[in-house]
Amino acid sequence: MSGGGARESYKTFRLLTTRWLDNDLYGHMNNVVHYSLFDSAVNGWLIDKGVLDIHGGDQIGLVVETGCRYFGEIAFPDVVHAGLRVAKLGTSSVRYEVGLFRNDEEAAAAEGFFVHVYVDRQTRRPKPLNQPLRSALETIAVVTPDASKESAA
Repeated sequence: MSGGGARESYKTFRLLTTRWLDNDLYGHMNNVVHYSLFDSAVNGWLIDKGVLDIHGGDQIGLVVETGCRYFGEIAFPDVVHAGLRVAKLGTSSVRYEVGLFRNDEEAAAAEGFFVHVYVDRQTRRPKPLNQPLRSALETIAVVTPDASKESAA
């Protein structure tokens, strides 16, 4: 299997560890664990930046879409370096992309994404990103060229 994207395509990293129970019958990390690592990487980063209060904040992110591509195996006792970037920043939504790098490997063993829609904690209705959250997300945003603009040039 060829590897996924390169480390340098991600803006920041979080160190995560695998656990014995993450391995499945085949001796590698079960595919559902990848999604847990994506969630832990993004939400841990948001908490560290002071823009997510999981217990009392008035704005929370709900996952509305996810996906993952697998390129290589990860297993306990590997260390996972989760690369993070924001691929799209909307009014009330964010598309996070996460690369999971096994130990010191340069190519991702898996790459995934999920979309958060930020809502009011009480009403669960979409709410524009507050300024501290938007500012933090902009620090890890990447610009993807618009294919239609490129073909017109």
